[in-house]
Amino acid sequence: MVFAGITAGVIAKLGMKNVSGDVALAVRTTLIFALVWINSLAFRQVTELKLLTRNDLLFLCLSGVTTFLSWLFYYRAMKEGSVALVSTIDKASIVITILLSVDPEGTAHMAFGARRFVDGRWVGGAGLEVSPSMPVFPRTFC
Repeated sequence: MVFAGITAGVIAKLGMKNVSGDVALAVRTTLIFALVWINSLAFRQVTELKLLTRNDLLFLCLSGVTTFLSWLFYYRAMKEGSVALVSTIDKASIVITILLSVDPEGTAHMAFGARRFVDGRWVGGAGLEVSPSMPVFPRTFC
C-alpha cells in the first residue's frame, strides 16, 4: 500500500512539475508498457496470447479504455490540485468496484464494508480544501 501511494501520487506530482498531466501520463504509460512486455517475455507468458477468445479481448479492451480515462482524469487533476485531495477522491472508486461485483451471498457484508470505506473517505477528506493553488509539498520539494 505504501509503495502504491508513493508511486501514484507523490512521485507523479514531482515528475509533472514542468509538463502537462497528459505528457506525464504518456511517459509513465510508455514505461509501464515496456516493462509489462519485458515481464511477459521473460516469463514466457506471451504464448498465452493464442488462448484469448473474442470475449476476453472485448473485456480487456473495455478495461483498457476505462483505465485510460481514469488515468487521464487522474493525471490532469493531479497536475492542478492536491495529491491528498485527488487521491482521496480516486480511492473512493473502490465503492463502484464493490457495487459492480456484488455476490448475493456476501451482499450485507460488502454493503457494510463499502459504507465504512465511504465514511472513512469522507472523514479523511473533510479537512481538504478544493483549490488548485493548495500546496501539496513543502516548498523545498516543489
